[in-house]
Amino acid sequence: MNKWTVEVSLDEGEWPDGEEAADWCSRAACAALTGAGCTRPAGLSVLLGSDAEIRELNRRFRGLDRPTNVLSFPSGAAPWPGGPPPLGEIALAGETVRREALEQQKTLHDHLCHLVVHGTLHLLGFDHETDEEACRMERLEVRCLETLSIADPYREQG
Repeated sequence: MNKWTVEVSLDEGEWPDGEEAADWCSRAACAALTGAGCTRPAGLSVLLGSDAEIRELNRRFRGLDRPTNVLSFPSGAAPWPGGPPPLGEIALAGETVRREALEQQKTLHDHLCHLVVHGTLHLLGFDHETDEEACRMERLEVRCLETLSIADPYREQG
């Protein structure tokens, strides 16, 4: 029985079929929760939005008036009715994620999964403000992505 609930909302932006994208996000979030050793029930939501939506969120909550690939918002909210305690929300910008995948010569699937893993780890308290934190978080991301058969996103592209 899965102890985690991942709710995916396909709002706007350049995303694949909603069911397919929701499956990718759910698998990636669960890989991150497993990889980080999360043993408690938890829920999180993923917003697949447009650059314009994420730009507004980035401006409002971080003071940066530009889109970014992924934002994480830890939750202090009460549990969902009948559900596990929420970890928070991850928001992704479709056009930015697609552009980055092309620039980095990665599939949209692999890049999106990496960003969901990254965002989920942020919700669990991981960060990359220092070199030591960044190294720890990147190693964990790579291990989580390996369980999804996704190559190391930090390896130089040949």
